Amino acid sequence: MSPKQHKIKVGISIGDYNGIGPEIIMKSLNDKGMLEFFTPIIFGSGKLFTYQKNIFKFQHNFNYITEVSQAQNDKINMINLWKDNVNVDLGTPTEESTRLAIESLEAATTALMNGEVDVLVTAPINKDEMMKHGFAHAGHTGYLEEKFGKKGLMFLVTEGLKVAVSTHHIPISQVAENISKEKIKKQIKLLNQCLIEDFQIQRPKIAVLGLNPHSGDGGVIGTEEIEIIEPVIRELIDNGVMAFGPYPADSFFQPANYQKFDAVLAMYHDQGLAPFKTLAYEEGVNYTAGLPFIRTSPDHGVAYDIAGQNIADEQSFTEAIFMAIKIFKNREEYNDLMTNRLQPRRNGARSNAEDDSPREKSH
Repeated sequence: MSPKQHKIKVGISIGDYNGIGPEIIMKSLNDKGMLEFFTPIIFGSGKLFTYQKNIFKFQHNFNYITEVSQAQNDKINMINLWKDNVNVDLGTPTEESTRLAIESLEAATTALMNGEVDVLVTAPINKDEMMKHGFAHAGHTGYLEEKFGKKGLMFLVTEGLKVAVSTHHIPISQVAENISKEKIKKQIKLLNQCLIEDFQIQRPKIAVLGLNPHSGDGGVIGTEEIEIIEPVIRELIDNGVMAFGPYPADSFFQPANYQKFDAVLAMYHDQGLAPFKTLAYEEGVNYTAGLPFIRTSPDHGVAYDIAGQNIADEQSFTEAIFMAIKIFKNREEYNDLMTNRLQPRRNGARSNAEDDSPREKSH
């Protein structure tokens, strides 16, 4: 099967099953037409999903397997990680639901790194509960950075709005000390390359927000803009990266402003995610940019308050699946283009094509 015909394998981790993870997974896959586009492989529990499928009126059966190589196209495949019964307490995190969320994520990530699945889509986790039970990271991003040995960037995306954040899940009191020239420079360059490779934007325009109110107001309300952000932007512009700013965050997210740019780099979590989730909540996707593997997730949490009520909206999870597939295909096209591009002449040497071409006779 050629790369163009390859049906993408989507690995799915279930998150905390006492939240809305199983509900949004099953709702997203309830339309059998979805299986024309990809092969889903859920890393979970047959007994758990069978228990919950009647609550959410899930119409299809699972293809239970013990390893990814047994997955079938046109089936909803379930890696049966736990064959024993599990205790379900919808709306309340438990030690068991937290432990199994970790196991699901670890199994799905291992399959991704081994090339058994092409992309990973993660259902929401409870970060606080997971850390209490030995998980060493305040979210998926830090975990994946450690596993893949490379720094990533939290990137919230839709077709019309893309927002990355420089600092991730850290206290607001630590934001300023976690911003530096070198870090901002690396992140803008990473974001620029991500937009080219993963989103096929040839000349990305990136807006950079200031850290302080009114972007420091000329140094009156802080000097990070003058000392860190502005010098980085000037250097990158001189090197061909179209970065602009720093812009005051309080007025930036008006459509007439943000729509001029292909992406935005915010300085901290809520500075970027609060406006993003206001403008694009139902369709937003959380993408970990800059890593060698593709991982997406919905842009919401476990939603214990509505778990089991059959009212969770699956749109963001569905968007996460198709965004992962789109990025995977874009990367394939980019890598193919870079592999087969014409090489420049060196020292006047002719290419093979020139050597073999007919030459006109002089008259």
